Amino acid sequence: MQAPVRSAYDALVARDALTADPAQRDAAQELDRVLADLLAARPRRGFRGLFEKPAKVRGLYLHGEVGRGKTMLMDLFYEAVPFRQKKRVHFHEFMDEVHTKVAAFRKSPKGSSDDADPIEAVVKPILATGLRLLCLDEFHVHDITNAMLLDRLFSKLFAGGLTLVATSNVVPDELYKDGLNRQLFLPFIALLKRNCVVLALPAEQDYRRLKFAGQQVYAFGTGPDVKAAMDRLWLRITGGDPGHPGAVESIGRSIPVPAMAMGAARFGFVDLCEKPLGTRDFVRIAHQFDSVLIDGVPQMDRTKSDAAKRFILLIDSLYDRGVKLAASFAVPLDQLGRDDKTAFEFQRTISRLTEMQSEEYLGKGLRDAVESPN
Repeated sequence: MQAPVRSAYDALVARDALTADPAQRDAAQELDRVLADLLAARPRRGFRGLFEKPAKVRGLYLHGEVGRGKTMLMDLFYEAVPFRQKKRVHFHEFMDEVHTKVAAFRKSPKGSSDDADPIEAVVKPILATGLRLLCLDEFHVHDITNAMLLDRLFSKLFAGGLTLVATSNVVPDELYKDGLNRQLFLPFIALLKRNCVVLALPAEQDYRRLKFAGQQVYAFGTGPDVKAAMDRLWLRITGGDPGHPGAVESIGRSIPVPAMAMGAARFGFVDLCEKPLGTRDFVRIAHQFDSVLIDGVPQMDRTKSDAAKRFILLIDSLYDRGVKLAASFAVPLDQLGRDDKTAFEFQRTISRLTEMQSEEYLGKGLRDAVESPN
């Protein structure tokens, strides 16, 4: 396997899906280094391999401002990793899972003993699955409960042979900057630097904003002309990639994604608002994609009260995160809500939809998620 991440990146440039950027190319090469080291460190097959531990592989902490291509590079890397012992998740969601498991252990009979170690109880089953690679999107630390947990958590994960690849908007030395009792967090920064190469991504421009520059992101009406307009916008957002089916993992189940590519997802209205989904699911979607296209948003009268409520929650989640929205609507925005049960809430939704098509909104980056352990 020769430089698969760099090859995939060069292929995107060759078909004009991306503009060649030296910093992105350097990052692709470093990701290829991580992948090559992981493959070289695999235990041998057969009886001897049962007693071998994989060699430790130094990971990567890739940082840069929003829209510089970090998520796209992580996509290429994760797809190139050929083994199953890998996991990719948003940092906030990963820590949410950790806190949930810690809370559950403390409530268990084992957790009540004086020598109980909840971190060990969380890490042990993770490593027992054989997980070798953990990819964390948008690594950031604002919450003191996470800050005080990370050193012990990752000390055990790294000691168990786990390799970390992470993206972030800040350098490690600025994590939890000005946070309460920050001196207690500093050992984690040192640990992170020892176990990951730290690489800046000073790309030349915000590529995410270029996707939407000068575009009409909403279409109104039905029929082939509206669909064609959405198809053209989708291809612009994805750099010409038609996309492939995928899924978003949420609370132990999978939400089907009809098409996803280059950090964007395309859904039909029915896929999101006429299925049993809730706020937690929509937040997961907002964390996983920087752009979402929704086809066929209908007028919502009393016969669609449940769908209208989900649509309100969906727009709130996308808006709070700063996700870019493209959509086709059967009627103008001011005619969307025709259900008196949701009339008040829908006023806010219409206001947000109006703002989400503005140049100002489209020109902003994603907003940090608020860390809130269970």
